[in-house]
Amino acid sequence: MQSGKKYKFFAKKSDINLRLDRFLASQLSYYSRSFLQKIINNGLVHVNSRIAKASYKVQVEDLIEVEIPPPEPSSIEPEDIPLNIVYEDSHLLVLNKPAGLVVHPGAGVRQGTLVNALMHHCQNLSGVGGKMRPGIVHRLDKNTSGLLVVAKDDRTHVALQEQFSEKTAYREYKAIVWWLPKDEA
Repeated sequence: MQSGKKYKFFAKKSDINLRLDRFLASQLSYYSRSFLQKIINNGLVHVNSRIAKASYKVQVEDLIEVEIPPPEPSSIEPEDIPLNIVYEDSHLLVLNKPAGLVVHPGAGVRQGTLVNALMHHCQNLSGVGGKMRPGIVHRLDKNTSGLLVVAKDDRTHVALQEQFSEKTAYREYKAIVWWLPKDEA
């Protein structure tokens, strides 16, 4: 089981009057703001040694301490579903997702997903975001085929997330059209 993480920050002049949740989102960009609000609400964030609220306005030289709990074990059942792996090392894997395969379990689909297959295939999974699950940083729709990059560790997950959010990861899409669109389309 992975252990939690602890962070310490000193607020600067440029941080004055930022809400605490926004300050943390800027410092810990690989965690979602809703996840950060959750840990604040659970009393895991202290400002100057006191439990703080998400709405707290940061002041110069505030000492902000954050405790990220270890990832919760996933409730997703591993399934031995064949994966078409194009590349794999100890940090990430690239796989060719076929059309028809759902990436994440969701409403009405709890089994037979790419995540179920990854839970079976991967031993060490990225815990970024608080849930122990494969570090998928982008997805493809059910009926779309193509390459997916999956992070196996937190550091790789963060690096890939930044590349996708900053649009520095190269992506190329090709579409097959079965009919000609009307002129007014």
